[in-house]
Amino acid sequence: MKPGSVAVLCWAALTWPFLVHADQAGGQVVEMTMPLTGLPGDAVRGRAIVASRQSGLCLLCHSGPFPEERFQGNLAPELNGIAQRLSGGELRARIVDARRLNPDTIMPPYFSTDRLARVAGSFAGQTLLNAQQIEDVIAYLLSLKTQAKSIEAF
Repeated sequence: MKPGSVAVLCWAALTWPFLVHADQAGGQVVEMTMPLTGLPGDAVRGRAIVASRQSGLCLLCHSGPFPEERFQGNLAPELNGIAQRLSGGELRARIVDARRLNPDTIMPPYFSTDRLARVAGSFAGQTLLNAQQIEDVIAYLLSLKTQAKSIEAF
């Protein structure tokens, strides 16, 4: 890959990536089918980001297959089985900027610096995750194909 091509790829991905179409049930599907980088995502790194309390912060709102993490969120969808519910393009669109799907979402835009409020000066103009980290998270989430078994109360 030539120098600067990643920047061009990211610019292109952020200026025309969101494809909107109807699903079989007539609902709206928003996808971002073009990867943000020329490198494939790494599921092991992605899992570390999702479980991290310093970078991804996903477990503040989501829960998933992280037995080592004692406290997990219940504000957002369970991550187990997410690959059965959403495609890579749908996941990418939500992680990059979920406000494209729901302007009132509480999910932070992980790869956008537009329309943010109360950003500390030292973080202005920076995204929460870089392009490769987004692709790593997607690779991990696409590995979560099975639903967790629910625990029934006695």
